[in-house]
Amino acid sequence: MKQHITALLLAALAATTATAQTESTDAQEPPPPASLAELASHSDLVAVVQVADTDYVYARGFPTGGTAFLRVLIRWRVTDPVGDLVRVYDEGLHPAECYFQNPDVDEEGRRHLLFARDNPDVADQFLGLPHGCALDILVTAGNGYALRYPPADIELTDDLAALARPMQFADPYAVVEDDELAIAERDALLEGGWLEQQEDGRYRFTHGIPLVDIRPLLGEENLTRDRSLLRPAD
Repeated sequence: MKQHITALLLAALAATTATAQTESTDAQEPPPPASLAELASHSDLVAVVQVADTDYVYARGFPTGGTAFLRVLIRWRVTDPVGDLVRVYDEGLHPAECYFQNPDVDEEGRRHLLFARDNPDVADQFLGLPHGCALDILVTAGNGYALRYPPADIELTDDLAALARPMQFADPYAVVEDDELAIAERDALLEGGWLEQQEDGRYRFTHGIPLVDIRPLLGEENLTRDRSLLRPAD
């Protein structure tokens, strides 16, 4: 009898563990690719931002939770007025994590096209989307902004290749060290002509998409027209 009860308990435990593992796996599966318009429609804030500072907890050199403080440069979609500095929070390690590189004291912060949603539990704080939250923006030699091509971190369905053009960038983040890219990624970028090696051994991105060409892809219905919302909040 005891053996029978033990067997039943072990079977129940195995079933519970298998269910938990399945649920955990499902929760970690990234959503399917999305268009820029779909990302914008699910966002409470779509803006060009620059990293001002971060306050993260780190484990083995990787952020595991905390807040990024982002300076808002261009507002495209807001559901409520936001100030010149917004807070974006994330926690844990997951496929769509929304962490930002903290600039050193003598560095300027990276620029991004941000897609974020309101945190329902914390006022004046934003969270990333299930797809991710940011695409890299680079400063051009003409002092404009361009989306780096090809984009990384968010898988998009938009056909951006036709919009990409050769560009000269006046942005330190257009140049990457050899160890910043996986070998397969680096080789694919070199083969596509999206990356070229410099004389110093580092690599430089060669193409971008002007923001004037990106804005229409967000969908006119997703852009904020109310100037009272677009003005910086006090």
